[in-house]
Amino acid sequence: MATLYTEQTKNVTKTWLLMAVFFIVIIGLGWLFAFYYNNPTILYFFVLFSVAMNIFSYWFSDKIVLKLAGARPAKRAENFILYTSVENLAITAGLPMPKVYIIEDNAPNAFATGRDKNHAVVAVTTGLLAILDKTELEGVLAHELSHIGNKDMLLSTIIVVLVGFVSIIADVFRRNLFFGRNRDSGNKMHGILMLVGIILSILAPIFVMLIQLAISRKREFLADASGALLTRYPAGLANALGKIAKYGKPMARQQNTIAHLYIADPKGVSFGKKVSGLFATHPSVEDRVKALIGR
Repeated sequence: MATLYTEQTKNVTKTWLLMAVFFIVIIGLGWLFAFYYNNPTILYFFVLFSVAMNIFSYWFSDKIVLKLAGARPAKRAENFILYTSVENLAITAGLPMPKVYIIEDNAPNAFATGRDKNHAVVAVTTGLLAILDKTELEGVLAHELSHIGNKDMLLSTIIVVLVGFVSIIADVFRRNLFFGRNRDSGNKMHGILMLVGIILSILAPIFVMLIQLAISRKREFLADASGALLTRYPAGLANALGKIAKYGKPMARQQNTIAHLYIADPKGVSFGKKVSGLFATHPSVEDRVKALIGR
């Protein structure tokens, strides 16, 4: 039977597995480069690069996320209700007080980021603060604090960096195959390698994106349930989700790499309009509301 602690363990395991997969993919691409250009130094560079990127994504991915989102630190005096709500819920959840950030955007949304509970951040948009009452805001904040408590925050934050770099490297490899120096076009081995490289460079970003989205959808249901247990008022989060979906308009600042971190799809999906399937960043609002309050 799944519990909070088994889910925490699973997310830590998934994080290490994802970093290991990233390491293998980068080395694989490095080997292809080294073989194609007959230069083993390229492989050594890719090994060092993959190690460095895993370390970098662990320590600095939260700062990258905040920069991409255009978030700024929230001041207690200016955002007293928000700040004290986070503070009270953190105490209830037994978590250290996370840093609180504000995103200047009319679209209601929020996310949590950071590498662990001691280095956590909760960010909300000005649009969210404008349309939610206190119980609804607490529902959203409890959802985000649950991401911290469930330890799925690190996994989702690291994905931002790793998925982005897999895509960049695959694109560089594809461009080099097409526009790099021609190595004996009559050699069948190089012809086969070029074909394999093209296929991998196209499929690799799609594959890691599907992993990203699948993890995102699953973690939202878990955070909804954990958040409802934290506030003891599921209707607060359910009503908040309904208002967010009713707004329907996309966020002004769109970044696909961090879309899965938000509580709702930043591209905006109106209530009653389901976006499902492999390429959905979030489960439908209808399904989430039904899971919370049974209707």
